[in-house]
Amino acid sequence: MCPMPSAESTPASVREPDPVQPTREDTIAVVGSELIGGPLGRRALLGTSWWTPVRVIALVAIGMFALGLVQKAPCYNGAWFFGASSQYTHACYSDIPHLYQGRGFVDGLVPYFDKLPGDMEYLEYPVLTGLFMEVASWLTPGSGTIRDQEQWYWMVNAGMLMVCAAVIAVCVARTHTRRPWDGLLVALAPAFALTATVNWDLLAVALTAAAVLMWSRKRPLAFGVLLGLATAAKLYPFLILGPLLVLCWRAGKWRAFGTAVGGAAGAWLVVNLPVMLYAFDGWSKFYTFSQERGVDFGSFWLILVQNSDTPPSTETVNTLATLLMLLCCGAVAALTLTAPRRPRFAQLAFLIVAAFILTNKVYSPQYVLWLVPLAALARPKWRDFLIWQACEVAYFLGIWMYLAYTTSGDAHKGLPTDGYHWAIALHLLGTLFLCATVVRDILVPDRDPVRRTGDDDPSGGVLDGAEDVFVLGPAASEQSVAHCQGPQVQWAKGQQPGGSL
Repeated sequence: MCPMPSAESTPASVREPDPVQPTREDTIAVVGSELIGGPLGRRALLGTSWWTPVRVIALVAIGMFALGLVQKAPCYNGAWFFGASSQYTHACYSDIPHLYQGRGFVDGLVPYFDKLPGDMEYLEYPVLTGLFMEVASWLTPGSGTIRDQEQWYWMVNAGMLMVCAAVIAVCVARTHTRRPWDGLLVALAPAFALTATVNWDLLAVALTAAAVLMWSRKRPLAFGVLLGLATAAKLYPFLILGPLLVLCWRAGKWRAFGTAVGGAAGAWLVVNLPVMLYAFDGWSKFYTFSQERGVDFGSFWLILVQNSDTPPSTETVNTLATLLMLLCCGAVAALTLTAPRRPRFAQLAFLIVAAFILTNKVYSPQYVLWLVPLAALARPKWRDFLIWQACEVAYFLGIWMYLAYTTSGDAHKGLPTDGYHWAIALHLLGTLFLCATVVRDILVPDRDPVRRTGDDDPSGGVLDGAEDVFVLGPAASEQSVAHCQGPQVQWAKGQQPGGSL
C-alpha cells in the first residue's frame, strides 16, 4: 500500500467532489451560522439560487467596507481638520485627506515630475499608486474650501478602494474552487474594514489577489503581469516569487516560472520605465525614502530603540533587518524542499510576506491588508483567523491611542509608551501564531483544512498534483515509494471509500 504523503498520488476514476461547506467542518462557522438560520442541512439544494457564494461574499465585503467608512465619520466631520489628537482618540486617522494638500494634488502638481514645497521633495509612493492618487485628484471637485476638497478626495478614493476590496474578496472566493466560502474570512475581517482607507494599499493587494487567482487557473503569464503591476503599486508583492521559485524547483515547473517572471518584469517596466527616464529623482524617491527612513511604528525594532541607551543607527537596522529576512527566506526554502508533501503555494506566500512584516523596521496599521487574503487561503480556519484578527484590532487601537498620548501635551490622553509596546508585542505574537499553524500544516498535512478535504494545492496551478523531481531530507526517502502500480486514490484523513466529503 502506498503512503499518504505523496502529492502525485492523484485520484483515478472518482466522482468530482462537492464544494466544501464550512458549517460542516468548522466549529466557529457552525456557531456563527446561527445568526442566519443555522448550519447547512443535509438536504439543502445547492446551486439553485441567484445568491451564489461569490455574489454573497462580494456584497458582504462591500457592506463591511461601508461600516469601515462609518467608523471614520468623526474624522470626516472635523477631527481631520481641528485638533491634533482628536483623530487619534477616535481611531479614525487616514493619510488620504492630509496628503491631498501635503503632496501637491490641490495645486495640480504632477507626481514625480514636480518638486513639492515641503520637507518631502517628491511623492514617496511607487508609480502605480501615484497614478491612482492622481486619478482620484482629477475626479475631485476643485471648488470650495480646502476642507471641502479634502473631504471629496477621501470619498473619491474610498469609492475606488471599495472596488479593490470587492475584487480581493471575489478573487479569494474563486481561487480555491471547492472552497468559495473561505472568501468570507476576507469579507468579514474586522482589521480589513478598519484599515481599508488609511492608505492606498488595497490597490496592490487587489492586484496580488488577482495574480494568485490567475496562477491557480494555470495562467502564469497573466499571473506575472498582474504581479508586476502589484509590485509597481507596492514593493511587497514581488516577494512571493521567492517561494514560487522553490516550489517550481521541487516540481520541475521551470517553464511556468520563467513565463511568470518574464510577465512580472515586463509589466513592472512598462509602468516604471517612462518615469525612470524622464523623472528619475522623483521616481527613486520611494526607494531612497524606504532606505533612509528610521525605525518607526509597529516594529520590534522600535521596542529595542526606545528601551536602549545607545540605539542602533538606521544603517545598522537596515543591515540586520535584511539579514533576518534572508534567514527567513532560507528557512522557507528549506521547509519547501524537505516537507513530507510539497507545501501549498498560498501557505508559502503567506509565510514570506509575514516574515517581511515581522522583520521590517516599520509596521503601519494598514499593512495587515497584505496578509488578510493570503491568510484566508493559507489557513482557512475561523478560530485561528479570528485570534490573529483580534490581535491586529488591538494593535490598530493601540497605535492611535499612543499617538493620542504623544500629541495631547500635558493631558496625556491615551496609551503611554510601555502600553504601546505591549500592543506591538500582541501584533507580533498574533502573526507568529498564525505562521506557526501554517508551518504545522506543512509538516503535518493531515492538519491542513484544505488537504483534509481531499485537495492537493488548489491555488497551485501547474503545481497542483504535480510530481516532485527534487526533494531533500526526509522527503527524499519517501520519493522511492511515490509511485505504485495501479490507479491511486488519496483519501483525506478519516475518509473511507464510499463516504462523502
